Amino acid sequence: MAIELGKKAPDFELLASNGEKVKLADFKDKNVVLYFYPKDMTPGCTTQACDFRDFHGNFSELETVIIGVSPDPIEKHEKFINKYNLPFILLFDEDHRVSELYEVWKLKKNFGKEYMGIERSTFVIDNDGKIVKEWRKVKVKGHVEEALQFIKENLT
Repeated sequence: MAIELGKKAPDFELLASNGEKVKLADFKDKNVVLYFYPKDMTPGCTTQACDFRDFHGNFSELETVIIGVSPDPIEKHEKFINKYNLPFILLFDEDHRVSELYEVWKLKKNFGKEYMGIERSTFVIDNDGKIVKEWRKVKVKGHVEEALQFIKENLT
């Protein structure tokens, strides 16, 4: 199933940082910012999570839920959330099934080594469950503000 703007977002169920199983369908009637990131506690991922934290109230005012997804285990998500006071859930994509579904599990190169991992990406899903915006190969600086602006201009 290819990801296409204007089409239904693929539903999924993953274990969340709060210990509950979460489905995308649980957020029906809300907008969702679904962001995929490589690894808890790394500089870029920490900056991105803290930016979402800092603008969380603005997203909430726009009836928008923020959900982060990475292959890190629940225990690491919990430490990440507690250390940085993150007010949103992080999902555990252990087998990268959902990352593959959203086409963000990619071959990466770093210091001459090749490996599979998450390509930092964000999807905005409207309250009808359709993907209305996507960002691939996200650069962290200014990204959260850009996502918030998109929602303000297009989903309110």
